[in-house]
Amino acid sequence: MNPIVTVQDAVTAFADFMEPTNAELDAIEQEMPVILADVELLDAHIVTLDRTPTELDNRRIRRARRRALAARVALLNRTAAATVSGGAA
Repeated sequence: MNPIVTVQDAVTAFADFMEPTNAELDAIEQEMPVILADVELLDAHIVTLDRTPTELDNRRIRRARRRALAARVALLNRTAAATVSGGAA
């Protein structure tokens, strides 16, 4: 009978190198409002999967869709403002 050898040491040996950098964490933090708005929109859709949506469900979906769009626009505006510094030359 052959023993089963795990590769735990090989996998965890590189754990320090697999941590997100500060720049990646900052990017995630900037995108967090968009992520949360998308989760809210998905939650609104999930609620209606097993039933016919009511008027209240439709309003919730519309509100969540507007919030997700507003969050994306705000992120794009922040990104555009950060990339265009100093104006046109």
